[in-house]
Amino acid sequence: MTIAELSEDRVVEAVYAVKTKRKLRTKGGAPYLALELVDPTGKIEARVWNDVELLDGRFAEGDAVRVLGRVEKFRDRLQLDVRSLEAADDDPASLTPAIRRDAGELEGFLEFLIEEISHPGLAATVRAVLADRELQAYPATPDGHHSYAGGLLEHTVGVATLCRETAQLHPRLRPDLVIAAALVHDVGRTLELGRGPSFSPTDEGRLLGHVHLGLRLIETRSEGLSDAQRAELLHCVAVHHDARDARTAEASVLYHANQLDAIAATRPVD
Repeated sequence: MTIAELSEDRVVEAVYAVKTKRKLRTKGGAPYLALELVDPTGKIEARVWNDVELLDGRFAEGDAVRVLGRVEKFRDRLQLDVRSLEAADDDPASLTPAIRRDAGELEGFLEFLIEEISHPGLAATVRAVLADRELQAYPATPDGHHSYAGGLLEHTVGVATLCRETAQLHPRLRPDLVIAAALVHDVGRTLELGRGPSFSPTDEGRLLGHVHLGLRLIETRSEGLSDAQRAELLHCVAVHHDARDARTAEASVLYHANQLDAIAATRPVD
């Protein structure tokens, strides 16, 4: 039974991947395990209240596990009360929540957007930066918008498309700069996070974050740009989470496109 099919009061026996695992204590001091379980259709919180020490030793964060439990509702959200749990032979990567859109189609859109950059130095920089970055394997955020494998690819295409359309509406904008910045603005996620299902931060990611890691990657692969061009590209990426620090129109447009795509992907539709 997939996570998307779960409903209250259902007894479940299925294989999921462990995205997160924490050993905590109740107010009375008893240990319990707080888990987040995932499969390609979604995620669900789970709790292990009994035989905690025994079951804790059977699996680790990122493993595939066979779970027997009952679905309950806690604070208006479904939660799995785990009765039994053991390691499974399934590949955890195959159980990672994944993009619902066609990845090949998105890769085609990405290539189209790169081709839209007429400036040779910016186009070469974008290609060099993205050359060995597998956007389809990472989320745009670990727990927020586009938080599934391929979410980074989907978000990158979405933001770059918004920037391209905005540049067509406002000719005073430099389309090559804003499209290039959009295409590499979150590339640091591929260095900040490990692979699914847990997408745990790497050591560098935990200490430096995706913006800093992305800037460092861009700097090392932008030989075809002048110092001024490189600075403008880096500035757009550096401030894409803070409009107050934007010093160019292109940086401001990237900020708003990033916000718009994130909101559109997460805000409930009435």
